[in-house]
Amino acid sequence: MLRNKEIRIYIILLTSVLIIGTAVCFIIDVLAGIAAFSALLLMIIISWLFTKWRYKQIEKLSQYLKRIAGGEYSLDIRDNDEGELSILKSEIYKVTVTLSEQAELLKKDKVFLADSISDISHQIKTPLTSMSVMTDLISDQNLPPDKRLEFTKNIRSQLERLEWLVASLLKLSKIDAGTIEFKKEQVNVKKLICNATEPLLIPIEIKEQTLEITGDENAQFVGDFNWSSEAVTNIVKNCIEHTSVGGRIMIDFHETSLYTIIQVTDNGEGIDKSDLPYIFNRFYKSKDAGKESIGIGLAMSKSILENQDGTIEAISEKNKGTQFIIKIYKSIV
Repeated sequence: MLRNKEIRIYIILLTSVLIIGTAVCFIIDVLAGIAAFSALLLMIIISWLFTKWRYKQIEKLSQYLKRIAGGEYSLDIRDNDEGELSILKSEIYKVTVTLSEQAELLKKDKVFLADSISDISHQIKTPLTSMSVMTDLISDQNLPPDKRLEFTKNIRSQLERLEWLVASLLKLSKIDAGTIEFKKEQVNVKKLICNATEPLLIPIEIKEQTLEITGDENAQFVGDFNWSSEAVTNIVKNCIEHTSVGGRIMIDFHETSLYTIIQVTDNGEGIDKSDLPYIFNRFYKSKDAGKESIGIGLAMSKSILENQDGTIEAISEKNKGTQFIIKIYKSIV
């Protein structure tokens, strides 16, 4: 402790006060000098002991900080007393809790990143393997022309799938990173739905399905038109894929005092009860998902809506259809 320069200066000052005070009192009276010496010496001893105790407490805190820096976040150094040291302990504990939470988040992020890379690798590997096999077959000079045409179409289809996958992953990564600035504009829901369903009219026609759109033509919300349109497109596309030939897809919308609601309903195959909690997880594929399913469309819709103060949920029963409920809440001023 004496190696501390501040403590050495403190001791020198106390000793100086002792000597000067005692000397002055002895000049006045011998008994007064003895009493002053005794009192000042006692104060120096008490001060020394208290300083030594505080020094040890600070040394303990230093050891705690070293252990916390080493990742030992379970330490609870609070003593629930009054005083500067107790306040310091409480503040250190708060920092420890924050570091623990951040470490847990980083751990989850690492696991999520590893899983995502694994999923992406799997999704890319499948079409690449398929294209590689078909390319080898096409190179065969004896391959019939109709088969060559079929394999060429399949390769083009796989390339389009890869292109969509990469574009979707880039969009999701931008949303996750917070680099996309969603616009705050008045969005008319009917125009939004018309824009979202336009690229899906041909698939609907091919499957001879019926698209019914009903709702309040004046309904609107504050958000980003283009991104919201993409979210709705992915949801309707999911309904088309899981509804049989001749099925129905219904979209209804209206506005309340709290939120704007969009309901997309189909009379398709429905979602199994065990799959329902996970359908918005990226890369999740239900038991009945087709081979071409990637499991990213609904996850992207959820991310887009949540970034605009919105929510999405699904209500479904096997063989009785599915209903997606979108709610975009109004801002509270």
